[in-house]
Amino acid sequence: MQSKKGVVQQKANKPFGSVELFAEAAECLKTLAHPVRLRMVQLLLHGRYTVGQLAEDCHVPDNVASEHLRLMQRCGFLASDRDGRQVFYRIAEPHLANILACVESRFLSTKSSS
Repeated sequence: MQSKKGVVQQKANKPFGSVELFAEAAECLKTLAHPVRLRMVQLLLHGRYTVGQLAEDCHVPDNVASEHLRLMQRCGFLASDRDGRQVFYRIAEPHLANILACVESRFLSTKSSS
């Protein structure tokens, strides 16, 4: 049964949720669904990096790396800290570790052993 706000009332055996409630998740997952952004998240889960370091590893120009980082910051995935003249990026959303573990398990595990 759907309420006036579009929230689906939980029935027995049905998980809580609705299409409307998944809209923000879908938008953020779309942002994450890019090879450069996935690699950046993978790196940032292991430490903090500057734009230049991420750009070099991902083989993209600094301005392109900055745009990827901006999009992920907008979703709340990343945060940045200034240290002198450098800005370091870090993971702000702890659930990214679980998402990336799923991606690595599904898509990287067979390639790393070959």
